[in-house]
Amino acid sequence: AIRPEDVQLAADWAKSGKFDAIVSADGDGDRPLVSDERGHWLRGDIAGILCARFLDADSVSTPVSCNTAVEKCGWFKEIRRTRIGSPFVVASMMEATAAGAKRVVGYEANGGFLLNSDIETGSKKLRALPTRDAVIVMLGILLLAKAQGKKVSELAASLPARFTASDRLKNFAIEKSAAILARFNSGSETADKSAIEKMFGEICGRVAKLDRTDGIRITFANEEVIHLRPSGNAPEFRCYAEAATDERAREITTLALAKTDG
Repeated sequence: AIRPEDVQLAADWAKSGKFDAIVSADGDGDRPLVSDERGHWLRGDIAGILCARFLDADSVSTPVSCNTAVEKCGWFKEIRRTRIGSPFVVASMMEATAAGAKRVVGYEANGGFLLNSDIETGSKKLRALPTRDAVIVMLGILLLAKAQGKKVSELAASLPARFTASDRLKNFAIEKSAAILARFNSGSETADKSAIEKMFGEICGRVAKLDRTDGIRITFANEEVIHLRPSGNAPEFRCYAEAATDERAREITTLALAKTDG
């Protein structure tokens, strides 16, 4: 998560420096931060889509929690959804390569980007690096902006308007997480949808489809999403949401967690 002070700092820098973008990374250099010319940080999964676009990927592997703009944009021949965690993304990329894909990439919600193919761009060859990298995202987005003659904000705006948010309940027993998910895993999809609508219907309406790749990801008829799963490494219960606006995605996350903890 990006700290509020870093959001303000980037906005101040952009205003005073007149930059095309601001780039940074975490301490070990595998999770990028890329802002547009206004100092607005791109979410990691949006940055990943734009980098994959620059590389002209034909197969993209990404966790099920990431923004569905990757499907809705129509830029990629194949989208492979995985469980959350880079080992699952790597395994998916290896399967894509074995199946014959030639330009195989992956990314996570944190923006860490993985490359499972040697990719030629112009006269240069970029060697495969199937582990999280931040620099490729920074360079890919800036080079895409240059190639298309667009600002970074315009690249982001070229994607379908889908926004994600996430939060968690801390000190939440694993047994409690399992009990919540069990309510929606009766063996009958009709019964599961009914149980979900009883809990979350007043927030998002009717259920359209369920995805159990990692926890339970609920897509509603209005295309809003609530995704629930226990943390894999802490006593926490996580909620991911997606909607047509950033404000609505954050609102859904807050409301869904309140229902879950009620």
